[in-house]
Amino acid sequence: MLQPMLLLLTGAAILRVSLFSDICLRYVKEGLQPFLIASGFVLVCFGLAGALRHGLRFIRRRESTSSAPAGTAPAPDEHDHDHADVPGIAWLLAASALVLLMFAPPALGSYTAARDSPKVVEDYDHFKRLPAQGPVPLSLTEFTARVQQDRAKSLRGRTVVLSGFVTPGKNGTWDVTRLLVACCAADSQSLTVTMHGVPAPPPDTWVKVTGTWHPSGALGTASAALALDVRSLERIPQPLSPYQDRPPTA
Repeated sequence: MLQPMLLLLTGAAILRVSLFSDICLRYVKEGLQPFLIASGFVLVCFGLAGALRHGLRFIRRRESTSSAPAGTAPAPDEHDHDHADVPGIAWLLAASALVLLMFAPPALGSYTAARDSPKVVEDYDHFKRLPAQGPVPLSLTEFTARVQQDRAKSLRGRTVVLSGFVTPGKNGTWDVTRLLVACCAADSQSLTVTMHGVPAPPPDTWVKVTGTWHPSGALGTASAALALDVRSLERIPQPLSPYQDRPPTA
């Protein structure tokens, strides 16, 4: 009976973070959520089927015992062997399922970013024309590409708006960071932009910053610094999909 209970527990944990909430987006990319839901349903169905089979076997055993003449031992059941022996490693599965049911770990943050490999931004064929006036919301990916690839120097003197979480930097600076995943949190890579001009908020705080490119290196080339002179900073809640690098909303 323990094996079906482990399946039910694991399936319930998966459904809790993928069907009844969006917690799973802390661990996998958004496109994998339907597959997690389907996996949770399959595990629950297998667990229920196993529990039903064990229940029916128990009922048959009770009936055969009650109908046997007094002093007669019941006929041995060829399937009546010990199903209670669960490999010790299976209890690790139960532990992880209980963690998801009772306390879902947060998304990756500054600790991971400080030890992660940097994300290489692909070359852009062309850049869209920026609005003529006003601050320009950009993803960290597009900001990085425009700073280091746009030979038209479209960010010269322009005010941009970026968002991400705070990562401690070097020499008293700090970074706005995004973690990007190809599949799940295990393959994450980081994008960072160094902030200048304002004190660092606490690590892992999600912020929206407004400022201009920090002039260091040649804009539009690989030597250009990925940095911002901050004019204003606003704390924001963590987005629903923390691993999607999108421009900040108004």
